[in-house]
Amino acid sequence: MSYLLTETTAIILDNVRLQPPVALAPLAGITDLPFRQLVASFGVGWVVSEMVASQEMVQAKPGVRERAELGYDQQGTAVQIAGREAYWMAEAARMIEANGAAMIDINMGCPAKKVTNGYSGSALLRDPDHALRLIEAVVNAVKLPVTLKTRLGWDHDCLNAADVARRAQDAGIRLVTIHGRTRCQFYKGAADWRAIREIKQAVSIPVIANGDITGPEAAKQALALSGADGVMIGRGAQGRPWVLAQVAARLHGTKMPVIPQGADFIDMVGAHYSAMLSFYGLDLGRRVARKHLGWYMDEAGTPAGLRKAILTHHTPDAVLRDLADALAMRVAA
Repeated sequence: MSYLLTETTAIILDNVRLQPPVALAPLAGITDLPFRQLVASFGVGWVVSEMVASQEMVQAKPGVRERAELGYDQQGTAVQIAGREAYWMAEAARMIEANGAAMIDINMGCPAKKVTNGYSGSALLRDPDHALRLIEAVVNAVKLPVTLKTRLGWDHDCLNAADVARRAQDAGIRLVTIHGRTRCQFYKGAADWRAIREIKQAVSIPVIANGDITGPEAAKQALALSGADGVMIGRGAQGRPWVLAQVAARLHGTKMPVIPQGADFIDMVGAHYSAMLSFYGLDLGRRVARKHLGWYMDEAGTPAGLRKAILTHHTPDAVLRDLADALAMRVAA
């Protein structure tokens, strides 16, 4: 299938050029530095770090800064922060700016109970006045472009994203991404791309559609229904780090990525695995890598027995040794 919606377009936020308007979403425990770098190697407009708790970041809790360490100095990188206190949000923003990040993204969309029980993430949709105080604190603390990621509302009785986005724009937010579900839906049902149109009509800043965008056709539909300026892809990139570049090529006329096949696919997976071990260290790296290896084997249709063996190997050498067999079905397809 071939189609082209527009010529290659760009979203420009001060000196940050987001082109094409296709972004990698923040996913806790998934979109770490090794994965972001892999996705970016195929071509992407911008990437967003895993959510970083602002107070823990400032207080240097173990592991927190590492999650944001993706690339303070890499072009097209946003570091996403979350929190419930203006002081810590502002301090974290200053720290991120000092380290050279391109943008700061505020999380108002995470539905996880451990986040919302702390009155962060999507819980802020229940208290827009407090949410705006946090937004103002971050915007006033830095010169970087500040963006916002949120949902349609807390539940279907509280669909207030349009009002929140309008107020956020007035407070200095430069771009807003909307996941087309409420918090109480978590990831159930289908994302409502049509509902994002109300937010798009409420503001003049760029609006990005997110949720259930798994490839070019879904992206095309999401843009048509929402009227959004671009798309953000998260779970759709799991096991398929090239999918954002595919979407950009089909919809915006950028160069079509070369999807690795055969030995190139095996080499890509092996390199990603090794990068995770290098980034996290052996013990944590092996645990983090299992989910990614699982998605690659889903893509390849790896037999259950071999899949289990790969995921339970105790040494990296054993994993790398068996990758060729584990991925062979996709190679042959």
